[in-house]
Amino acid sequence: MRITFLGTGDAGGVPLYGCDCPACARARAVSEFRRRPCTALVEAGNTRILLDAGLSDLTERFPPGSLTAIVLTHFHPDHVQGLFHLRWGVGERIPVLGPPDSEGCADLHKNHGLLEFRRLKKYEPVAIGNLTLTPLPLIHSKVTFGYAMEDLAGRRLAYLTDTIGLPPRTEAFLSDWRPEVVALDCTEPPRPVPPRNHNDLTRALAIAGKLEQAETWLTHASHDLDAWLLESANDLPTGINVAHDGLVVSLCGQR
Repeated sequence: MRITFLGTGDAGGVPLYGCDCPACARARAVSEFRRRPCTALVEAGNTRILLDAGLSDLTERFPPGSLTAIVLTHFHPDHVQGLFHLRWGVGERIPVLGPPDSEGCADLHKNHGLLEFRRLKKYEPVAIGNLTLTPLPLIHSKVTFGYAMEDLAGRRLAYLTDTIGLPPRTEAFLSDWRPEVVALDCTEPPRPVPPRNHNDLTRALAIAGKLEQAETWLTHASHDLDAWLLESANDLPTGINVAHDGLVVSLCGQR
């Protein structure tokens, strides 16, 4: 199994429109420091699952038939906006699985085109090709799922964004399940007051500390976090890494 971080930014992205902070200035000058909407591709054999659909160029990145399914964490626009163009294509239907949000986003449910929406249930595993996904409730302003993903060889990946902290049952599930790799929401640098919808670094590190031996990759990063990292990246604990757009992480199956 491997995960490719196609986008690792928050809703505003990096560079943020109108901002001249050091992180945004660097991203404008060097494209490798840009952060697009948070989206990832997970592959296991011939199974290819797109996690979220925040990128606006999905129709160019993924030819017809190249995705097994799209799995959504939630229906905020920066995680589904790529579906608005994709839905008007022609050809085989594309399964789109996600949490039971009756409102969805705008008219996606009503005018779904070739998208075939399916509702998942918390803690109920679903098999998609060579992968088994277990939806895990997160703490966010819309109903949101993280996903525990396991391939046929027993390699385990947890994808946890958007959230601030973890519900007790989700935390207990992950502690017992013991993922090899964790992709974890870390939108903000350390804050004295908890953010409203997303982890800051302090809270992300607290979650990572409870998931022993997991290789942790921080994602959904803001320009504020990148500006902080310019000064303090060396202060991150061993095993805590910051993902970037285009990063590929392969799972070796050793836990």
